[in-house]
Amino acid sequence: MNGKIFEPNQELKDFVKCYWTLDFPREETPQMNTIIPDGTMKLIFHYGDLYWHHPENGDSFLQPRCFLIGQLTRPYIVEPAGDTGTFVVRFHPNGFLPFATIPLKEMENTPIPLKQLYGKNGQALEENILSANTTTERISIVEKFLLDRLTDMKTIDKIVKSIVDTILTADGQISVADISKENHIHRRQLVRKFSSAIGLSPKQLSKTIRLQSALKKLLTEKTLKLTDLAYENEYYDQSHFIKDFREFTGFSPKEFYGDHLKMSLIFDKEN
Repeated sequence: MNGKIFEPNQELKDFVKCYWTLDFPREETPQMNTIIPDGTMKLIFHYGDLYWHHPENGDSFLQPRCFLIGQLTRPYIVEPAGDTGTFVVRFHPNGFLPFATIPLKEMENTPIPLKQLYGKNGQALEENILSANTTTERISIVEKFLLDRLTDMKTIDKIVKSIVDTILTADGQISVADISKENHIHRRQLVRKFSSAIGLSPKQLSKTIRLQSALKKLLTEKTLKLTDLAYENEYYDQSHFIKDFREFTGFSPKEFYGDHLKMSLIFDKEN
């Protein structure tokens, strides 16, 4: 299994968190993979075989070869149809807005084909990425595409960016009321700003980041008790922790601890 992470250039650092590639044969990955919400949107290019998506309610379908995945608010189950070869552009929580062509909320839990997002330009981007021979070439192609679309730096909402940084630094352990008070902004106004710039409410982003923090500890601290983990991440009690855990992963912590955890974090290499 081969996964590698790459940094964006300086001009895109405020928008793109990282690039990563995944390359491995079908037999080296579990049949079903759980992608856990992480508060970010991603452009995904499959230069290998495609992936099936298995919705909780609805029929399974093959994902597009190249697409944007909107903000996830629930576990996203995928299954490789063959060998994996994937190039991913991972944006900061508030980083995709300058490149959006439709409201972010309309893309929630949904793969959006590049042609639907960008028309002929999206189709050309897809063809160029898929015909590239190296990751360096793919990064160069996608960065030129993004920089050509980055015409107005005013799309960065400094209040939203500051609050996102606060939520990330606190591992999601901060209330919306405290955020509103500290930033002198009414709660409803804050929710509207987040919905527009991120596609999630402040509460949803905080819950997501807090759960991701707990997942990391599950992975790195093998003897950690669930009760201790719940209190370390400032859940009211263990039942509250289990409820949120099941909402985002589809499993209880004990059910999820084995292969599901390891595979989910492969799809979120840079936390």
